[in-house]
Amino acid sequence: MEPMNQQMQDPEPLQHYRLIEQAIQYIETNVKRQPELEEIASAVGLSEYHFQRLFTRWAGISPKRFMQFLTKEQAKQILDRSENLLEATHQTGLSSLGRLHDLFVSTEAMTPGEYKSRGAGVTIHYGIHPTPFGKCLIATTERGICHLGFVDGSEGKAIDGLVEHWNHASMTEDYQSTAPLVNRIFLGAATDAPLKLHLRGTNFQIKVWEALLTIPTGALTTYEHIAANIGNPRAVRAVGSAVGDNPIAYLIPCHRVIRKSGEFGNYLYGTARKKAILARELVGAD
Repeated sequence: MEPMNQQMQDPEPLQHYRLIEQAIQYIETNVKRQPELEEIASAVGLSEYHFQRLFTRWAGISPKRFMQFLTKEQAKQILDRSENLLEATHQTGLSSLGRLHDLFVSTEAMTPGEYKSRGAGVTIHYGIHPTPFGKCLIATTERGICHLGFVDGSEGKAIDGLVEHWNHASMTEDYQSTAPLVNRIFLGAATDAPLKLHLRGTNFQIKVWEALLTIPTGALTTYEHIAANIGNPRAVRAVGSAVGDNPIAYLIPCHRVIRKSGEFGNYLYGTARKKAILARELVGAD
């Protein structure tokens, strides 16, 4: 007969979920105190080692990363209401403004002030243009292309989505500056100037988007392969979410990612469009 503590260390699969649910609730309740791993593990009756492995397997991230996520999301809510970065620091239980800064840089790829500004001081030039795959909305800052998406239905709704993402930026409709970019991207207009991208996202998202940029024209890959490439093979679902959040379609080729079963999978701008883009690329690659 197994010792009682061994039974506790090796619960049935159904109990695993309940333990993780209990742990998540404990972290959410006590996140302001920033509890240590030992405390959280003890609260659910597991050793630190066993809890760390179990939580990471079920949640896809470590307990520490999960607590960072909760802390960051709480800080974002506070920053949305307040101008005071120190207030956000204190209310999230962080010991210093420096820790808040490091948290945002490591999880959001931007400083707390940059998050708060939401593009303040940035001028965005945008335009809607025809392409071989339907109308697109393209937008640029002085640093490069910050948005590219296909427009189905209301052009106004597409523009509202851009504004929501950059809601403090100055918006200028500027077809004259965006038309040459669209011609170059979709029609192959010749130029020696490299295309520059202005990306905003979490470190994880940017890693995924950078991995997408390495997929050659005419090639396909899977979510599992992307996860392995960024050194996080268990984060397949998170990779899928990051692919879906890609702000610069076509140039960052999320359309080249398919399911491991061979199915095309979902695409923000429709499966038919995804197939059309891939067909054109495959013909061009021959």
